[in-house]
Amino acid sequence: MHGVVRFMSAALLLGPLALVTGCTRGANELKVLCGSSFRDPMEKLVEKYEKETGKPVGLEFGGSEDHLPKVKTKSIGDAFVTHSPYMQYTKEADALLREVEVGFLAPVLVVRKDYPEKEKLKTIEDLARPELLSRVVLPNPKYSTCGEMVSKLLKEKGIKDAVMKNVGNDLVKHHSEVGNQLKVGARDAGIMWNGVAHNYLDSLEIVPTEYEYDETIRVAVMGLSYSRKQEQLKEFLDFVEKHGKKVFTEFGYVKQVKEN
Repeated sequence: MHGVVRFMSAALLLGPLALVTGCTRGANELKVLCGSSFRDPMEKLVEKYEKETGKPVGLEFGGSEDHLPKVKTKSIGDAFVTHSPYMQYTKEADALLREVEVGFLAPVLVVRKDYPEKEKLKTIEDLARPELLSRVVLPNPKYSTCGEMVSKLLKEKGIKDAVMKNVGNDLVKHHSEVGNQLKVGARDAGIMWNGVAHNYLDSLEIVPTEYEYDETIRVAVMGLSYSRKQEQLKEFLDFVEKHGKKVFTEFGYVKQVKEN
């Protein structure tokens, strides 16, 4: 009984302390608005930062289109992790303090690891092969920058109709749906963002190809001009400048280059 009393007393004593610690973290932490596509590298980067500095950073995940209104009204956030064209939108809102480029979003050709004829898939043109009827999955251009880029390139190459015949009705909204379709064997090949493909390397392979798209989609961590924690923000951005590209490269956020 006495042990229970001692335990309860300790809990009562530690309770207020834990509450104060939580409040202190909330008051002192940097709030980083982070595009959902960059969860994994940013979690690793923040973990590394907190371990080295002891200073807290809170990540708030969501679509860049959802974060942008907060940035435009200058109401929430100390930093914003996003990709072009949202970086330009932030500048136009006069909300940019400093921009640190960390990598690229790029469409990559992917193929199911156990697809028996994967050696025949070397270029985007190969997505038009007749044997891939109803076996190709692509991001929907209505919802995805990647989808827009792919649709434009297919049209320029004159193969859009042939590829879309193999896609059928399988234009998906989220890149994870591309990965999941290949993972369960529902489709054999497709195109998705590089960083998301990295999460599915147990079940798919990224086919090295030349970068043929007109646009280059940069990824950056941006300090926001309206932050009230300018000194801590500067320290965080310096840290990102030192370590960010390495971490994002580890997670596949590179502009795909054909191997020689």
